[in-house]
Amino acid sequence: MASQLERDPPVCQVNCVNEEKVKRLKPQVDRTEGVATIFKALADDTRVKIIYALSEAELCVCDVAALIGSSKATASYHLRLLYHIGLTRYRKAGKLVYYRLADPHIGNLVREVLQHLART
Repeated sequence: MASQLERDPPVCQVNCVNEEKVKRLKPQVDRTEGVATIFKALADDTRVKIIYALSEAELCVCDVAALIGSSKATASYHLRLLYHIGLTRYRKAGKLVYYRLADPHIGNLVREVLQHLART
């Protein structure tokens, strides 16, 4: 049976901060503020499916509901959440509402993860 030390990730035994590295990296690390919000949105399989589908085509709410196998209300809920955090945009065409990605980079992110999973 493995000891507690073997199961836990190793940590420094002494406190030794490389001030130069920390000073150089701090502004870059601070830029990550807000990234977790996007990853939280992508932590839901349904929303990942929606993002992927919207990366391929602009879709109305009815199309999204059919793709994810849900009601229009459920599709609208997810689309509204994605809209409020700035990942999607929409346009109205008569009685229809069409959604698209606000920025293609988010679709590229999903594709990158899919490629990563295909390699493992």
